[in-house]
Amino acid sequence: MTRSKAKTSLAPSLYQRFLERAIIQHASIMAIEERLPTNLDKAALIAIKDDRYLAEMTACVFRAGFVWRIISLKWEGFETVFNNFLPIWVASRSPEQIEDMATDTRIVRNLTKVKSVQENALFILDVQREFGSFGRFLADWPEDDIVGLWTYLKKHGNRLGGNSGQYFLRFMGKDTFILSRDVCTALCAEGIVDKTTITSKRDLAAVQAAFNEMRSESGRSLSELSMILALSIGPA
Repeated sequence: MTRSKAKTSLAPSLYQRFLERAIIQHASIMAIEERLPTNLDKAALIAIKDDRYLAEMTACVFRAGFVWRIISLKWEGFETVFNNFLPIWVASRSPEQIEDMATDTRIVRNLTKVKSVQENALFILDVQREFGSFGRFLADWPEDDIVGLWTYLKKHGNRLGGNSGQYFLRFMGKDTFILSRDVCTALCAEGIVDKTTITSKRDLAAVQAAFNEMRSESGRSLSELSMILALSIGPA
């Protein structure tokens, strides 16, 4: 009497589980692929001038807690008031000039946020001195420690913590995941974290490890994986 071979099946990996859920929610892999974001390579990040990095920092700071559409409609005024975001020019404004800029109707009038533009100009100038340019600094930061970059932006920049720093990186083309509500919900569903507000060092380290695992297995970027997790929750 011969014993039949027992069939062994491997459990789906973390990446496979999220992808399968996303496909169920959106009907096909093609529908998922069409939604995935793209990133810039190192050369492209380095080629971006530092005034554009300051401009996007400013946009993210002003959009936080505000209607994004209004910032977009007023953006030409922002470019004019901040002299196209030339870091050395913004950094050298006097306190009186900053206060005057904060009353200019061409922008959203908020003194605290206008002051943050100057603080971030000084931050960029500090990075320039150490790394040559802000773009080179971003290009050289490893994606397997992207939460470390978030921490750096929060510590050395102004009002660049939380989603503001994450969206700044995404919009500039640096590969990053974003802890949106849907992404956090997806992570909770897998037990990677136990709450949808992810701020502790322990939870951030666990999330980074999970993304590193999925990135290694799938060959996908952090940005792509982030979108797949969001799409696994439901239609957007």
